[in-house]
Amino acid sequence: MLALVAIGLSILSCHGLGNQIRQDLNWWKSSVVYQIYPRSFQDSNGDGVGDLPGIINRLEHVKDLGADALWLSPIYTSPQADFGYDISNFTNIDKLFGSLSDFDHLVAKAKKLGVRVLLDFVPNHSSNKHPWFLKSIDRIKPYDEYYIWRDGKIGPNGERQPPNNWLSVFGNIAWEWNEKRQQYYYHAFAIGQPDLNYRSLKLQQEMKDVLSFWMRRGVDGFRVDAVNQLFEVEDLRDEPLSGMDVPQNAYEYLDHPYTIDQDETYVVVASWRKLLDDFIREHRTDGKPLIIEAHTTLPLTFKYYDAGVVPFNFMFIEKLNRSSSAYDFLKYINDWLEPIKKGNVTNWVIGNHDSSRAATRFGKYGNRADQISMLAMILPGITVVYEGDEIGMVDTPLTYKETLDPQGCIAGPERYVGKSRDPGRTPFQWDNTTSAGFSTNTSTWLPVNSNYKTLNLAAQKHTRISHYKVFQSLSSLKKSSVIREGSVKVAVVKNEVLAVVRKFKQETVTLLINFSDETIKIDAKTPLKIPGTMRVKTASVQSKMSPGSSVNTARLSLRGATSVVLHN
Repeated sequence: MLALVAIGLSILSCHGLGNQIRQDLNWWKSSVVYQIYPRSFQDSNGDGVGDLPGIINRLEHVKDLGADALWLSPIYTSPQADFGYDISNFTNIDKLFGSLSDFDHLVAKAKKLGVRVLLDFVPNHSSNKHPWFLKSIDRIKPYDEYYIWRDGKIGPNGERQPPNNWLSVFGNIAWEWNEKRQQYYYHAFAIGQPDLNYRSLKLQQEMKDVLSFWMRRGVDGFRVDAVNQLFEVEDLRDEPLSGMDVPQNAYEYLDHPYTIDQDETYVVVASWRKLLDDFIREHRTDGKPLIIEAHTTLPLTFKYYDAGVVPFNFMFIEKLNRSSSAYDFLKYINDWLEPIKKGNVTNWVIGNHDSSRAATRFGKYGNRADQISMLAMILPGITVVYEGDEIGMVDTPLTYKETLDPQGCIAGPERYVGKSRDPGRTPFQWDNTTSAGFSTNTSTWLPVNSNYKTLNLAAQKHTRISHYKVFQSLSSLKKSSVIREGSVKVAVVKNEVLAVVRKFKQETVTLLINFSDETIKIDAKTPLKIPGTMRVKTASVQSKMSPGSSVNTARLSLRGATSVVLHN
């Protein structure tokens, strides 16, 4: 198994060229990673779309929030058919966002502020406008093998048909006919996103060169998109019916044993880990994490640890919701904590650009968003937060006419709600000025949520108790030894209260979450073996518990649907 950067000392001294260089190989193991969706973070030129200069102007927010690293969703050259996930040049910046010079400026300022920069690496596909694809159409070597081309089948009436029944994640058949090449190409996502062929060793090297290009520009690591889509079976056998009651063109209509989770995927991912490790050794840099997106089963997810990388934990997004109980949370948290081997790192994803916002997903009682942030911060490992979740932003209801996301558009006016990812991608709400301070333009690429007059960062900065203040307190606590190194125990008290207890030496931190909508009185001291008197470090916005106040843990009263972090 490839080691994940290094497992020994967190600070390693090396000697090169007569100078001592200190490498922090494990900085990311208890980090807060802040995802920025560039289109929606800050518009600097008034065109209604966020850009790199806008991000640069707002980097202090990332620092003040307590984030250790920012992760940028794709900013590469792109026709924007899937808003940057259809890439026509993997080593340049789209003019919509700025230039390579702007990117270099962003990296330099981030490093000066002590914030690392992670890029979104999109290895599964390119744009159909990429020069590689255009050369592949013309069968120019070696590009002729960079994509998955197949002849069609002949139907019963002599008509041309796709090679098999495979469906796109976005819906409809996953094959598109190219008249010039006289073959079909496979696309797991949009028609404008042809899948790359990882059985071509030259293509594999091209993608390694992409990683090296950005590392040389100072990138500190990568989030890797849609990894388990990299390989498909070579014999193109049809996929079986799922039995689900959905339209025949919906991705869920089929099971997908032949287009995802192939064994070859783990080999390629391990080769990327080796590439990064070699770069770290050669250039004496700090550690560079690879965090993998793979929506798959838990056993297959954990196999990525054996490849030396960190697989995203999507339990808060995919497994748990506003109806989940304390015992549901206990089960899924332990499903991740118990199998983790020494040296591997857990992670907890609060939200992302592909899902509804945390405050919407857990909004039944009004302040569950704070509870998810608390869990993701108090549990050991990496915390991943999506822009806006730190202030409790909620989804923006959009009509089908306003929908831009290709997944929502393909679903159609009857099914776009729940399919479109646009409601969670609307612009960040900085203040109560024009377009929430996101842009000087009253027209933005997606509408600003109408609640921005009261729900915005500026208002929360100037309020004693707010989602923002809660998040700041949590990120500060996350840097303490008790959270970075302490033991962890997760339990349910009195059926309705989820507890997480962290201990290190004489220090104890306890998170308590009331899953009931009624006030509960509990003895937390005895079953959790925590000190009898503790202080409130932070508490959810509507908890009526003041930071710094002292509580008796043997006779503790928790209001309905609230949560509190206690510290001795």
